[in-house]
Amino acid sequence: MKSSVEKHSERESVLKIVLGDCLLNVFTVYAPHSGKPDKEKKTSWNDVFHLVSCIPQNEMVVFVTDMNGHIGSSNVGYDETHGGFGYNSRNADGSRILEFADGLNLVICNTLFTKQEAKLETYVAGPVKSTIEYIMVRQEDKANVRNVKVISREECVPKQKLLVMDKKLA
Repeated sequence: MKSSVEKHSERESVLKIVLGDCLLNVFTVYAPHSGKPDKEKKTSWNDVFHLVSCIPQNEMVVFVTDMNGHIGSSNVGYDETHGGFGYNSRNADGSRILEFADGLNLVICNTLFTKQEAKLETYVAGPVKSTIEYIMVRQEDKANVRNVKVISREECVPKQKLLVMDKKLA
C-alpha cells in the first residue's frame, strides 16, 4: 500500500492511498467558524470545491470534515445529498454544506442511518450538543457505506467525538 499527504492550506489536506488498483482520496477540511466573515467562508468553500472537482471520477473520494455548520434533520430540497436522519435544525452554514455537497454530487453519510440522538452528537461542550463533523462520499459510492457512527467515549480533540465510517471498498 502506498500513500501520500498533500497539504493545500492550514484548513485542507488530502491523504491519497493506493488500495490495489483503486486510488482513495481522503479529504480533511476544517471550515471557518460561523462567526467568521462571509468572504473568508466563500473563499474556503471555493478552494475545497476546486480540489474535489479535480479528482477523476474513477478515483474514490471520502470527505471527512469539521464543517462548523448544522445541516439539520430535514432533507427537504436535498434528498439526494441528505439521507433524512440528521440532527436538530439547519443553519446558514448548514445550507452552505448542503449546497457544496449537492454541487459535487456527494452524499452526507451521517444522515443515511437512524441513530439515537446521543449517537449523532459530534460536538459536546456542557449543555451544547451538535453535529458539525460530517463524512461524505460520491453518490456512486453510497451503496458501499455500511454505517457511520460516533464513538461517544473517544474524544479526538477537546469537546469533539470521533466519527467513523464502515465502508466496503469496491
